[in-house]
Amino acid sequence: MDTTFVNELPARDCAVEAAPDGAEFARRRLGLRPDERQEEVLRSEAKRGILLCTRQWGKSTIAAAKAVHRAFTRPESLVLVASPTYRQSGELVRKAAGMMRRLGLPARGDGGPDASLVFPNGSRIVGLPGIEGTVRGFSAASLLLIDEASRVHDGMYKALRPMLAVGDGDLWMMSTPWHRRGFFYEAWEHGADWMKVKVPATECPRISKTFLEEERSALGAMWFDREYMCCFRDEGSGYFPREVVEGAIANSVAPLDFGRIWRD
Repeated sequence: MDTTFVNELPARDCAVEAAPDGAEFARRRLGLRPDERQEEVLRSEAKRGILLCTRQWGKSTIAAAKAVHRAFTRPESLVLVASPTYRQSGELVRKAAGMMRRLGLPARGDGGPDASLVFPNGSRIVGLPGIEGTVRGFSAASLLLIDEASRVHDGMYKALRPMLAVGDGDLWMMSTPWHRRGFFYEAWEHGADWMKVKVPATECPRISKTFLEEERSALGAMWFDREYMCCFRDEGSGYFPREVVEGAIANSVAPLDFGRIWRD
């Protein structure tokens, strides 16, 4: 994405009808120039979405634009932003604050301890810390965004999901891959109800082939594939690769009844 803002966009308030979809909203109202795959994510109205992408693709900017679009167009909505650390969540909220200013709105917090933004229509965007024990207390979320989701602990994920229950909210996760374990990997590999978008570096128009070849040489194949080519990798501590273990599991074999064997 070319994140340069379009000059002299008219300032408007939340009373004005928004663009019909997130991609047009990002172009006309936020001054962004999303590429084709970014438009796909911005335009999507999927209840559950996963973005598996290369480094430096612009996922945090796209996530911030989705957050602002939801807050701007749906009064009284709550958008929650989670990540592995509070600093990362705060960075995404700061991106959203810049977009609010492009809308002609004051970027003010809600007065709480978390990084937050309050819209004139009563909507809020709140950045959460990356600690499971301190995120509880929010409810009726309209949209939950989990940035760098492959690095978020499973306990955190399980604490966040109930916040969508009352408001029947949407959940979007975005990340580069990590190990072949955890909720993000399981959702990507086995989740049936998710919209899945995969963008390796070779499909990003802003990353050159020359740079990628340099990175491949500097990082080695394993790190390069994970950081740029959207490949999950084993941790290296097991005796067998995960796909070998999963391939050996068969649901057709009945488990042994050790009680019966003992009785016999």
